[in-house]
Amino acid sequence: MSELSPENWMAIVSVFVFFMWGIATFLFGRISVKHIEREMAKEGIAPPLWDKGIGGRIVAYAGIIAFPNLKRHASLVNIEATKRYTRKKDKKLAWFYFITMVSFFIVLIVFYFFFAPDDILS
Repeated sequence: MSELSPENWMAIVSVFVFFMWGIATFLFGRISVKHIEREMAKEGIAPPLWDKGIGGRIVAYAGIIAFPNLKRHASLVNIEATKRYTRKKDKKLAWFYFITMVSFFIVLIVFYFFFAPDDILS
């Protein structure tokens, strides 16, 4: 049985974190965003028109839910309505989404700067 090299470990970790981020994105989008937008529709607030299927509003919703006290001058989504319709499980899913997203980017940065071939960096 052969030993795994650090590069192989980093590849395994990056694939694992990538799939966790995908699961977090799917769950947050299907559970939290769907609930918030359904409640907003009852109030007559339409979802953002600029986001026609690309899912960019997921990051905005997660940011408002995970960091509710952050000062925002402008947002891509309705801040007050988002805060009003946020449930306890939405907060947990938003944090799960943010932690997995940040973890994936940290793994990519570490992989790039410490395990990338020298010809890529020069």
